[in-house]
Amino acid sequence: MNQVQKLLIIGFVWPEPNSSAAGGRMMQLISLFKEQGFSITFVSPAQDSDFMVDLEKCGVDKKSIELNNSSFDVFIKELNPTVVLFDRFMMEEQFGWRVAENCPDALRLLDTEDLHCLRLARQKAFKEKRPFNTTDLFLEDVAKREIASILRCDLSLMISEFEMELLESVFKIDKNLLYYLPFLLEPIDIVEIHELPSFEERKNFIFIGNFLHEPNWNAVQYLKETIWALIKKQLPEAILHIYGAYPSQKVLQLHNNKEGFLIMGRAIDAQDVVKNSRVVLAPLRFGAGIKGKLLEAMQCGTPSVTTFIGSESMHDDLPWNGFVVDSVADFTDAAVRLCQDKTIWLKAQQNGITIINQRYLKELFKDDFAKKVKMLQSDLQKHRLTNFMGAMLQHHTLNSTKYMSRWIEVKNK
Repeated sequence: MNQVQKLLIIGFVWPEPNSSAAGGRMMQLISLFKEQGFSITFVSPAQDSDFMVDLEKCGVDKKSIELNNSSFDVFIKELNPTVVLFDRFMMEEQFGWRVAENCPDALRLLDTEDLHCLRLARQKAFKEKRPFNTTDLFLEDVAKREIASILRCDLSLMISEFEMELLESVFKIDKNLLYYLPFLLEPIDIVEIHELPSFEERKNFIFIGNFLHEPNWNAVQYLKETIWALIKKQLPEAILHIYGAYPSQKVLQLHNNKEGFLIMGRAIDAQDVVKNSRVVLAPLRFGAGIKGKLLEAMQCGTPSVTTFIGSESMHDDLPWNGFVVDSVADFTDAAVRLCQDKTIWLKAQQNGITIINQRYLKELFKDDFAKKVKMLQSDLQKHRLTNFMGAMLQHHTLNSTKYMSRWIEVKNK
């Protein structure tokens, strides 16, 4: 194609790579498209935050947009992007119809982050004290919205192979609408391994995670109420540092010096605090996607103890970076063993580095992704013709969401 390739990213929030895995993921996608020579504009209806990345320093144009405002139509017509990337399905719901109407030839991509309906259905099953079943997904209104959004887009980027299989088997989504693109990392070489703090130089347990994310808050409650006292019984001198952006008052109230349960708040440098910790604890009881905190632990050479939900779709058949267990007794035992046994700890560290180098290298995915984008652009109409459900949903969305949005715009005036 001869025209300048322009990517428009419509962000749910401004990227905060030091606050959440989602922010890091977005910066990886930006890097991927920049390497392909795209001119990139990032827009969002969200308020600026103190911790957002400086996009303009990264060579990305930044612009604030409004919900339910036709000024977006004028903006996108003038920009005339060749590719539009929606950051989570909520942005496709709000702006997808405007993109389709004003730039019908633009390739529409959706970055799902994780399947929201899966996370919410699992959370509901957990709170109702019953096992999760895939049929629970059909009861979630979010599933209807999220699947409709996936169908309306030309391609959805998935970070979890498990979730791709779920979409194909449970919701019967055509696999041509889905593309596996996990977190994209740089390799860890032997020199970097030797530069990491040693077993002896590290101390303490750590949990890290954004507290706006419900699974993280629940995991910290689980540690406080059930697990930590059992670890402390075996390791009386042990300390657990809880780090995370946006802690609420109920999180801060868990701080207890006597128990060695310390709420540290936002980490100025997340990798630094993880690198200097001996073991990451992540007893996640519900959730979806792949867990940025556990990949970060591997990058930092820090073994982890997590649950089967925590490790889901992250390591294939490769041995875990520590232990994957679901019972309280097993979790406690694994945490103590990793903290005390250097041999087990070093083996776990090596397992994590192997997982990074075999499953998450940017080099493994970037060329194929570039080819996929070009292939879709070269025959976009044919691709859309095979997606009748998407075309039908797009038709009805244009007629319903469009007029609702116009009504809200008039009402706001």
